[in-house]
This record gives sequence, C-alpha cells and structure tokens, in this order.
Amino acid sequence: MMEERSGSGSMPEAMPTATVGGPGPANTPPHLADPRALQILTTEHWSLLAGRSLSYNEAFTRASMFLSFLAASLVALALIAQATGFTTDLAWIAALFLALDLFIGLATLGRISSAGAEELHCVRGMNRIRHAYLEIAPDLEPYFVAPWHDDPAGVLSAYSVGRDEGGAFADVMHGLTTTPGMIGVIDSVIAGVLAAVVAIALGVSVVPAALIGLVSAASVFGVIVVIGFRAAIGSMNAVPARFPSPPPRDEEPSRSPFG
Repeated sequence: MMEERSGSGSMPEAMPTATVGGPGPANTPPHLADPRALQILTTEHWSLLAGRSLSYNEAFTRASMFLSFLAASLVALALIAQATGFTTDLAWIAALFLALDLFIGLATLGRISSAGAEELHCVRGMNRIRHAYLEIAPDLEPYFVAPWHDDPAGVLSAYSVGRDEGGAFADVMHGLTTTPGMIGVIDSVIAGVLAAVVAIALGVSVVPAALIGLVSAASVFGVIVVIGFRAAIGSMNAVPARFPSPPPRDEEPSRSPFG
C-alpha cells in the first residue's frame, strides 16, 4: 500500500541528529544505554529512509512508463484506423494492442505492489527505531507526530489509514487515490474495453458488447482488489510485531485554537 507524494522523491520526514557523548537517562534500557546505540539507530534510520525513497521513485517511474506506452499505443491505433477505416480487421488489431497494454499494466501493477511492500517494510523499521528513541528519551513523546509502533495499525497510521476520520469509506477512497489503486482502475478499464472490442469483432452488437465490457471491467477490478488486499495482509503479518500499539484510550480530544 503506497501513498501519493510529490515527484521529487524526497521524503517529508525530518531526521533526528545523533548526538553521541554519553548514556541516556537512568531508566534507559541497558541495550540502549551504550553511547554508540543512538548513532547506530540514526544510521539505520537514514538507510531505511533512503530505501523507502527508492521504492517510491521506482513505483512512480514504472507508472509513468506504463501510461506513456498506453498513450503511444492509442495514438498508433488511431493512425491505423484513419489509414484502414473502421472495419472488423481494425477491431482485431485494437484487441492485440489492448491485450499488450493489459499485460504491461498488470506487470506494472505487480511491480508497484512489490515496491509498496518494500516501503511498508521500511516504515515498520522506522517505527521500531522511533520506539527506541522514545525508550532513550521518553519525555519527547508529545513532540512525535509519526507513529512508533510496528503492528499493522501502527504502520498503516503512517498513511492516515485506519483512523476514525471518515471510517472505512475514507480508507477505500484513500486506496483508490494511491498509485496502485490508479493503475488497478486503468487495468480494469483496459480489460473491459478489450472484452467489448473482441465481442464486436465476433459480430456482437454494440449494446451487448458494452455490457460485456462493463461486466469484464468490474470483474477484473474485483479480482485486483482481492489479490491486492490479500497480498497487503500477508505482507503486514509476515513479520511479528515487537512493539504493538496500546489499546485505545477514551480521552477528550483537545480543541484546536483555529476552530
């Protein structure tokens, strides 16, 4: 599951600066009291941040390549239509183009999903490191806005998923606005158009062919959603949580001075 960001590839997260010079507070766990621990954790934090940035950049590049190829194939198909006319042969040619576009789109979606799993792994690692920061300096907890728990709820909260605002509908809309969600919708539309074009090439009239296309697009989208959801659940549960989120507390939320 990969969230949309700006094309620059820079991650909007400020890194803490390691200041190594002595042990932490008296209640710091022994394995973190070593003066080298903070420097090692900070180095690992930077490494995970770079890995997350690379995963996002690859997903962005692959999506751009797919959309460029799709646009080029549609332009080529339009030129062929102008040269040969709208005949049954054109329908079969269009089916070949659309089948190739669908194959590339599904391959792109698969790689983007893999990059999303890699990003989730990096987010889980950074959450663990933030937890270590708070073990070293517990009084800094009020200043943290990023999560520091490595269970599925803690990791997904980095993407504003699973929070109370908007409920499940907001989470679904968030998924559709991500890069995998967008590519999945485009692949479903291509599959629907491909089915409709093949039906027309086989002599089916326009209206039934359009219905076949709609059913095919909806079916492919449903399969993509189910496969993606199962893959995301498997990726989230592949690594056991070491620092799970605490149970929710019934607290009165503070009012913003801005209303």
